[in-house]
Amino acid sequence: MTSSDAATPPSNVREYTVSELSYALKRTVEETYDYVRVRGEITGFKRATSGHLYLALKDADALIDAVCWKGTALKLPVAPQDGLEVIATGKLTTYPGRSKYQLVIQHMEPAGVGALMALLEERKKKLAAEGLFDPARKRPIPYLPRVIGVVTSPTGAVIRDILHRLADRFPREVLVWPVLVQGEGSAEQVARAIRGFNALAPGGVIPRPDLLIVARGGGSLEDLWAFNEEIVVRAAAESQIPLISAVGHETDTTLIDYASDLRAPTPTAAAEKAVPVKADLEAAISDLGRRLQQARMRGLGERAERLRGLARGLPQPQSLLALPGQRLDDIGDRLPRGLLTLVERRAARVAALGAALTPHVLAERLRTALRVARDLTARGMRALNAGVETRGLSLQGLTRHLRPEMISRDLTRGRERLLTLEGRMARAGELRFRAASQDLLAQSRLLETLGYGQVLSRGFALVRDAAGHPVTRVVGVKPGADLEIEFADGRVAARAAGLASAPRDKIKSKPTDTQGSLL
Repeated sequence: MTSSDAATPPSNVREYTVSELSYALKRTVEETYDYVRVRGEITGFKRATSGHLYLALKDADALIDAVCWKGTALKLPVAPQDGLEVIATGKLTTYPGRSKYQLVIQHMEPAGVGALMALLEERKKKLAAEGLFDPARKRPIPYLPRVIGVVTSPTGAVIRDILHRLADRFPREVLVWPVLVQGEGSAEQVARAIRGFNALAPGGVIPRPDLLIVARGGGSLEDLWAFNEEIVVRAAAESQIPLISAVGHETDTTLIDYASDLRAPTPTAAAEKAVPVKADLEAAISDLGRRLQQARMRGLGERAERLRGLARGLPQPQSLLALPGQRLDDIGDRLPRGLLTLVERRAARVAALGAALTPHVLAERLRTALRVARDLTARGMRALNAGVETRGLSLQGLTRHLRPEMISRDLTRGRERLLTLEGRMARAGELRFRAASQDLLAQSRLLETLGYGQVLSRGFALVRDAAGHPVTRVVGVKPGADLEIEFADGRVAARAAGLASAPRDKIKSKPTDTQGSLL
């Protein structure tokens, strides 16, 4: 035993490696603080390229590191930033690589109304700078929408108030898109409902609303916070359907009120702004109809009075017809005399023309016509002769080309060509005949080679039964059966006397030294 061993007293305390101790602490911390809510001010905020968020929460006396993974960071209802007081929910864990502990954030919300108001004011400035609250982009509300789409909770009093108010004023077709109006996921549902109504095709199975109402009852700033989220405000600003916001009571204001086309202080007021009062419209239409009837009767009376005034300035009908009637009587008196005078003039003209038609005049006209006919005939003959002469000259020109030596030469050439073709035809026929003969000879040789005659010439014989069918096996040949045996040089009739030996497939080991004859 050395002096050092004597100086160190024995101990039964367990020894840990660094890793064992680090992971033991990690398990202890995570099991003890697996769910905590921590309130503090964000400091040292940083967003990594991976999407994870790294920050620290501090108060007046302490500071704790925190991390928020990418999947959770995308769902946070508030955007973390330095100086913002928040309540972070998550679990504690340790990071053995650096001997430090940290809070893994699973949810984050602003702490207190003051923080919410600061965040709300900052978000309002940001969205206003983008032009989402510009009054110039707001659309007018339709006077009498055919279909109204309502985005609200289906179980609250808001939808009942809206439907009751619409029924009292002017019943319209209402489509309700049920959503959560408070809590986690409510902002996404409201935005999805607004965009869903806008995505409906006009004239489809589900009618596209002419007006949208986004409504919710009153509540605290935290309760109404979903309608301050960017996703809801942007969906309202992008809506192609005019939109009325009715969130909270009259004193409540959310960011969707600035982006909507019209803000109503309450959901009931939104229903009143959506449609007019049917009774008032009926009364107005009745009053307009009465005024229209009065105006029509007054106009007819004024026109009748004016017509009577104009009629007083016109002459009497009798005075207008007196002069034309007198002229008609005068013309009626003159008409018979005029007709008689016309008949007398036409009769005198006919008599004058008849006197001019004497036989001498007719004969002279006939001679003139004959001269004209003879002249035309002579001109026609001259034209015909000229045409015949022209055709004759053309025919002579053609005959000059048909010389006998040319015809004889063409005949000679045709005869020579005919003889050439005849020779070629004869040679072709001879060649074809030779080819057919060679083919026939080859087929005959093949038939002779494949025929059984060659087998008979080598000493074999062909046995046939009485019907002429070849006999190829002993089995089936009965004693006394008529047979015919064909050799290479002829045929011989025979009769089966009996079985000389057993068939080969029945012979086992006993040899035979004699062979019977079938003859």
